[in-house]
Amino acid sequence: MLEGFFNPGSVAVVGASREEGKTGYSIISNIVKYGFPGKIYPVNPKASEIMGLPCYPSLAAIEGNVDLAVIVIPPKFILDAIDECAKKEIKAAIIISAGFKETGGEGRKLEAEVVSKARGYGIRLLGPNCLGLIDTNSRLNASFAAGMPPKGRIAFFSQSGALCTAILDWAVGNNVGFSKFISLGTKQTSLNWS
Repeated sequence: MLEGFFNPGSVAVVGASREEGKTGYSIISNIVKYGFPGKIYPVNPKASEIMGLPCYPSLAAIEGNVDLAVIVIPPKFILDAIDECAKKEIKAAIIISAGFKETGGEGRKLEAEVVSKARGYGIRLLGPNCLGLIDTNSRLNASFAAGMPPKGRIAFFSQSGALCTAILDWAVGNNVGFSKFISLGTKQTSLNWS
C-alpha cells in the first residue's frame, strides 16, 4: 500500500529547478546525490535538462511509469498536477508546496479540494507543506533537507518541519541512523493513506 513512497522504482519531481537555492533544485539534487537507483524524471516546461537528466514539460510527456510524484509548484497549480498524476496512474504523491490551510480561508478551501480530488483518484498524499521523506533502505532522499542520515532501525514521523530539520541535523552530525524519516506537513489532512 505504501510501496510508492518507500520503495518506488521511479520518481518524478514536478517543479524541478536548475537554480540552486530553490526547493525544486534541492529535491532533485538530493535524489541524485544520495544514489537513488531508480529512474528520475525532472518535470519543468522551461528546461530541457536538469543535473544531466532529461527534463520533461509535463508528467504526460514521460514515457515510462512513475511510482512517486514529488510536487513543488505554486499552490494554484496543484489541482492540475493531481489530475496529471491520475492520468499517469501515479498512486503516491508528496506535496512539498506551502500556501494551504496555514494561510487562512482560501488556502484551507484549496487544501480540502486537493485532498478530495486525490481521494477520488485513489492517490495517497504526503503533505502539503512538508519537508518530504527519506528512506535510507531505498536510498531515496525526496526532501529538501540539507543532509541524509546513515541507515538505521529508527523510523521518525513528525508534523513539524522545524523538529524534522533539527533532528536530521543532529542525526547527521552524530552519525545516528534512521530507516525512514517522514515530514507529515499539514496535520489534519496530511495522510490520505486509508
